[in-house]
Amino acid sequence: MPELPEVETVCRGLAPHLEGRTLVCVQQRRPNLRFPFPPQFCERLTGRRVESVRRRAKYILIHLDDGTVLIAHLGMSGRMIITPEAPPAYGAHDHVVFETDAGTVVTFNDARRFGLMDLATADTVSEHPLLRTLGPEPLGNEFSGPVLAERLAGKMTSIKAALLDQTVVAGLGNIYVSEALFLSRLSPKRIAATVTGAKADRLATAIREVLGRAIEAGGSSLRDYRQASGELGYFQHQFSVYDREGQPCPGCSCDVAGTGGIRRIVQAGRSTFYCPQRQR
Repeated sequence: MPELPEVETVCRGLAPHLEGRTLVCVQQRRPNLRFPFPPQFCERLTGRRVESVRRRAKYILIHLDDGTVLIAHLGMSGRMIITPEAPPAYGAHDHVVFETDAGTVVTFNDARRFGLMDLATADTVSEHPLLRTLGPEPLGNEFSGPVLAERLAGKMTSIKAALLDQTVVAGLGNIYVSEALFLSRLSPKRIAATVTGAKADRLATAIREVLGRAIEAGGSSLRDYRQASGELGYFQHQFSVYDREGQPCPGCSCDVAGTGGIRRIVQAGRSTFYCPQRQR
């Protein structure tokens, strides 16, 4: 599933083509995605001017001139495809089509249909059921070591599981949690409540750094994800530990033949990759 860097990259790709443009035609090509579309979905969007394209956690928020906000989630396989004009024909998995007054077409393609779209208003979007319990944005000004420590206080689960909890920090997923824990030298098995003081500062800084580098690289393309331009992301070539079981980690000085190198464990049904020599 696309994580924060992938969604941020998609938003940045959409913005130049949508912001300031009017949606002259919106087509809904099936009755539902993960959930049914809201009533009068196309009618409420057609004729509206796009004010901004933003991200909250793993959600795309498209603000319109009448106060309507389109909430979109890419799910497992969703893609926003930008073309300079309407294609000769749409495919079986092209489910929603947005055409602007410039002739540009943005098509939401989702083979597995785990994505979703809903409508809210600018005044109420923060209280939408999908968004109201989300934790702070890790790239926002409100995120810091002390804030992270406060949100981890009392949590007796592993730090890996705690960081995947969207109510603790918004937008993090399996890849970037593994990478941030490695960078901060914290074991994914460490109890979350013990991440305080300097440890929380290191982890908050690592989260910001890993996410920033991933966004610069256009995200990570492992299976379905592509940028809005159609290009692959490239951060997978910079992984320190993720999906590198048995390999040495960057700067490794231990005997890989003896230690086994980067290890893979399963936590809450998800693969975790870490270096037991460097992460405590």
